[in-house]
Amino acid sequence: VLFIVSLVVGGLLVPMATQLEARQRSDTQAKLEEIREALIGYALINGKLPCPSTTIDPTDEDDSDGFAYGVEDLNCNVPPAAGYLPWKTLGVSAYDSWGVTRTLATDPMNGYWRYVVDTKFACPGTPAACDGSNLINLSDGPSDSLLVQDSNTPANVLTSTSEPPLAIIYSTGADQTANVENSTTEVASPYTFQGGTVTTSFDDITIWLTRPLLFSRLVTAGVLP
Repeated sequence: VLFIVSLVVGGLLVPMATQLEARQRSDTQAKLEEIREALIGYALINGKLPCPSTTIDPTDEDDSDGFAYGVEDLNCNVPPAAGYLPWKTLGVSAYDSWGVTRTLATDPMNGYWRYVVDTKFACPGTPAACDGSNLINLSDGPSDSLLVQDSNTPANVLTSTSEPPLAIIYSTGADQTANVENSTTEVASPYTFQGGTVTTSFDDITIWLTRPLLFSRLVTAGVLP
């Protein structure tokens, strides 16, 4: 009897775990959509996209030096401009459905959003300025050749080469580890990241912002002519 009961319980736990992860992925996807909207809202207010945040000490709340936990860095003019999403700057959640609040600088950054931005749109103008003194305009084009591909062999490019992403945001998924291309430090253009469907080696959830979408919102709002 105990053996039969264990089989029944074990059979129920598997679909329950699958349903839980599906709900967590759906919630994370919804949060990513909100983040994309927040990036557009930031650009509407500031005329540029925010730099990543690279400060990992949760006790560092003073941004007078241009760096603070959860706040965009003062400068990000060297591609690839990559780090963590400045969630405090944007007013969004700090992490995905698998993340936990950190209290120490030594705590892992599990679940915290990863963020990459085209330097031309975070630090527009000539000379480039990341402090908002220069604003993006309709003549600006992407400069860093950001690219998102899937996990197929050979890989399919999920983004346009003529209109590459201006920003890429991703969750590290249930395993809380950046997978495949997302796990590598990009040192040369094109700066390649991973998206697409879940596989045995990839469970990150990736979203991106394009120039046509951003400019459409800026023109509609009257920020750009």
